[in-house]
Amino acid sequence: MTDTPADLKPSFRGDVTVELIKHTASDADVLFAARVSTAGEQSLEELQKDPERSKGLINYLMRDRHGSPFEHNSMTFFISAPIFVFREFMRHRVGWSYNEESGRYRELEPVFYVPAEDRKLVQQGRPGKYEFVQGTPEQYGTVTAAMEESYRQSYAAYQEMLAAGVAREVARATLPVGLFSSMYATCNARSLMHFLGLRTQHELAKVPSFPQREIEMVGEKMEAEWARLMPLTHAAYNANGRVAP
Repeated sequence: MTDTPADLKPSFRGDVTVELIKHTASDADVLFAARVSTAGEQSLEELQKDPERSKGLINYLMRDRHGSPFEHNSMTFFISAPIFVFREFMRHRVGWSYNEESGRYRELEPVFYVPAEDRKLVQQGRPGKYEFVQGTPEQYGTVTAAMEESYRQSYAAYQEMLAAGVAREVARATLPVGLFSSMYATCNARSLMHFLGLRTQHELAKVPSFPQREIEMVGEKMEAEWARLMPLTHAAYNANGRVAP
């Protein structure tokens, strides 16, 4: 088996990257969409008004689950995370668009996921009613050593096949789901709220959720950006149990 080139030695990380690339999203988007039903063309005036004066309407729409006004906005995120996170992420289809990097068209870089020391390692309880607790230093050491060794071997095999002239789309089959990938994900506030309701845990949530920690890390970063863009909508979401309208 050939050695991995010096500039392609595997590297390991325990975090994720989420960047807001572009957006057309504000609380005013909710208001003009909602008011067209009663004000018609006069609803355009909402674009020039301070949304703060109508936060009661936003709360009403959220509380009574009038969801369509929350769709008239857009946010595009660049996300870098392990492949297993993306496989969960792409179960969310309504109101989402995705484009991910391709192992058919580029040589994949050797960046792999290893849990950080604060990632709880031990699952206790039965499915649907379980919790995760902190692992011991010995368990963390076992996880780190086993993952890093597995990653090194799989990437060396990948490189060996590429060097032998094997197509990238074939050679990539040896790579694990802990490999980092990157994608653009575009959504609106309503679809993001549904995602957050399922993929984050929160003390204000009416409906409990049990997400895998790694996708929750992505969700938390996306939520922080959304809360900055649409603070009144975000506040209403929290005040009404974090249930998507």
